[in-house]
Amino acid sequence: MKILVCITHVPDTTSKISFTEGDTKFNSAGVSYIIGPYDDYALARAIELKEAGGADVHVLNVGTIETEPSLRKALAIGADEAFRIDVEPTDSYQVAEQIASFAKDKGYDLILMGRESIDFNSGSVHGMVAAMLNISFISPIMKLDVSGGMASVYKEIEGGKEAVDIALPLVAGCQEPIAEWKIPSMRGIMSARTKPLSVVPAKTSEAMTKVQKFEMPAQKTACKLFDPADVDGLVSTLVKVAKVIN
Repeated sequence: MKILVCITHVPDTTSKISFTEGDTKFNSAGVSYIIGPYDDYALARAIELKEAGGADVHVLNVGTIETEPSLRKALAIGADEAFRIDVEPTDSYQVAEQIASFAKDKGYDLILMGRESIDFNSGSVHGMVAAMLNISFISPIMKLDVSGGMASVYKEIEGGKEAVDIALPLVAGCQEPIAEWKIPSMRGIMSARTKPLSVVPAKTSEAMTKVQKFEMPAQKTACKLFDPADVDGLVSTLVKVAKVIN
């Protein structure tokens, strides 16, 4: 079985975010980057499938040379080969086109990625990749097993989960608790240095969207406390000040 895991290279959630050029460009100065947390779940499940049945696991990132540390980490966790499509990602459609162009005719049984990236949170790349490749797609999934050319998954739905059986090949967006995150071992870190990391020329494509401006969330206001007996004061504030009830 061949598995392709698509990973994002995103700012650590503890990083301080700012913008430049009139709030039209993300300021990456001093920002630490990580593999997208949802992509980490996808990678962990791929490695579990490899350990259980001998799957061949490839990892792919659409990005510039700055993303290679994340690819090396994926190799240290247990992926067999890594690929970087050499282009700055601009929007979901452009990224999906690059992934689909790379994966076409390579015979992947599973294309796994996180349910969404944590920087733009669009959650749309996996669906577009599946459409471009004309194969099945499901997201978000919480459980994945593969047997006899079929994938058995649990899909999150409102109020619960749904069991679905789907024929391979399949594109899937993953989330917890599909697998436990894996930490690279020292042996894995050392072996990652010799595993292949190939740079792939980008397919000519154009972004379908354009950023006009980034804005920071509004500052949180101070918390006002009320005595448990002061129900009238609480209601009055919600009506007249917060204006959240009529």
